[in-house]
Amino acid sequence: QVQLVESGGGLVQAGGSLRLSCLASGSILSINAMGWYRQAPGKQRELVATVTSGDTTKYADSVKGRFTISRDNAKNTVYLQMNSLKPEDTAVYYCNADIVDSSSRYPYSGNYWGQGTQVTVSS
Repeated sequence: QVQLVESGGGLVQAGGSLRLSCLASGSILSINAMGWYRQAPGKQRELVATVTSGDTTKYADSVKGRFTISRDNAKNTVYLQMNSLKPEDTAVYYCNADIVDSSSRYPYSGNYWGQGTQVTVSS
């Protein structure tokens, strides 16, 4: 019943900006940590940024100073503001979250993934 839906991907020139959004919906009791991952062609999926329920953030070295992760708990949404984009940022970006489903018979925290959104940075 819980799902993550991403938006905001697209084509942008080097040096430009994009803002990704990920909305969690369904029978949500609570959301713990949320994060963004990316996977470039021929590469393994890698962590980009994470944010806890208390707004503590962590970033991959490759995006520090350029990307900002944030969340709006009232909207069950996590964002990734991407500035000074480089061609090497080109990848499919995935949203991830640990969520407690209120409809579960027993207390359970599940890990969920979004469908992914394409980000392409041209030179």
